[in-house]
Amino acid sequence: MSALRQDPEAILDRLRALRGSDAPTHGGRVLSYVYDPDDERLDALAGEAIRLMQPVNWLDPLAFPSTAAIERETIAFVRDLVHGDGEVVGSLTSGGTESCLLAVLAARESWRAAHSGDGARPRLLAPVSVHAAFHKAAGYFGLELDLVAVDADGVVDLDEWGARLSPNVALAVASAPAYPHATLDPVAALASRAAAAGVPLHVDACVGGMALPFWPGLPAWDFRVPGVTSMSIDLHKFGYAPKGVSVVLHRGRDRHRRQFFATRAWPGYPVVNPTLLGSRSAAAAAAGWALIQALGVDGYRDRADAARRATDALVAAARRLPGLRVVGEPVGPMFAVAADPEVPAAERIDPHHWADAVARRGFVVQPQPGLQEPGREPLPRTTHLTVTPVTERVLDELVPAFLAAADEVRGRPAVDGEALLAAVAAAGPAGAADALAGRAPIDSATAAGLLHAFGIDPHAGLPADSAPLLAAVEALPPRVAERILIELLGRVAEP
Repeated sequence: MSALRQDPEAILDRLRALRGSDAPTHGGRVLSYVYDPDDERLDALAGEAIRLMQPVNWLDPLAFPSTAAIERETIAFVRDLVHGDGEVVGSLTSGGTESCLLAVLAARESWRAAHSGDGARPRLLAPVSVHAAFHKAAGYFGLELDLVAVDADGVVDLDEWGARLSPNVALAVASAPAYPHATLDPVAALASRAAAAGVPLHVDACVGGMALPFWPGLPAWDFRVPGVTSMSIDLHKFGYAPKGVSVVLHRGRDRHRRQFFATRAWPGYPVVNPTLLGSRSAAAAAAGWALIQALGVDGYRDRADAARRATDALVAAARRLPGLRVVGEPVGPMFAVAADPEVPAAERIDPHHWADAVARRGFVVQPQPGLQEPGREPLPRTTHLTVTPVTERVLDELVPAFLAAADEVRGRPAVDGEALLAAVAAAGPAGAADALAGRAPIDSATAAGLLHAFGIDPHAGLPADSAPLLAAVEALPPRVAERILIELLGRVAEP
């Protein structure tokens, strides 16, 4: 046996050094992306479960029956939380995006079975606030994405929703809640209208599915609602599992089986895949299962209660900030803030400047660009905050950071995205003006030149303040912004 190329401890030291540049995943300093249950015992348990399942290939549960047991018991627990009966079945997936993709795939296959030969193209109907995973699903699986407007508080237009329902809608989607503004879509009303039109309804509860069962005073939003045909629920969010493990549930076995892929039309072993992946790790799923065994319903309830207390405190603090408003009536452990249009400009707080000022005080929140809906007033730019149980422990630091950040940026005008684009067009590479306006195709070299004109070196990281970049994203044509951001992410990981 040959010697190892490097000493294992030296390799781990290098990894620790790399991790030192990451946003902190524990301790309540990051209010997006990570979900801290505030219990080191759970981290240790998840890590040991991962180690035990590290060599296992989920490709074949007949060879590795532990995977089937983990999946069976996890599905049963989550199904009970969202009031599914014995006809509700499902799968563990690699994350919320895959769960949403599989729900759309099963819906498309069901629609095709009922509409074979009629030449129509299936549609996917959803509020504009639906998660981007459904944009991806429509693109991957050839559905027309039909987005219904929401108002400035994230509330969907029910009349417009009803008018868009038709026999070629393969799937309608509601969110519980929608990530951008924490708005709980009116699931019962949407399901009733969809069912009357013969359209199945998926409830995307990726972010809320492990917390909303313990949230008081909510209308029915899960399988209690007739007409809900599938759901997605992430264990790596408020289930506190490591990334990535999620659950997709279907009402009915035949619907569930339509997400499977199977073939024996090659000379190798018969292939049967319930998800998009073939070989897949059992590690994250085992960690999620282990946390369910450790916490049970009461443990999840306790953590939801802690997150709710922290959310209530932060929402109250945000509502006390002159110049900033909480968007709508947020549901679950998250909310968003926007500039208050009712106060004079000198008292207004731009949420992106505020996010940057909060970051300078040691807390990471998530700025979101505004969005122009066709024929509507634009949705405002916002900043999103996800609240976890550990947040309750840092409220004495976090609330003063909110207040001080607001005082720092109150009255500072929002970055003028159009002016920024004009400056970049003038100083950027040849053809920058046409590229930024969407009048010319953008190849990799042009996109890289535009990034540098914006002052962004992909290998050096983003600028300290995010507000200018978000203003540019708002002002650019969507396809242009997407192409430049693709280049940014592509080059970050290039050798």
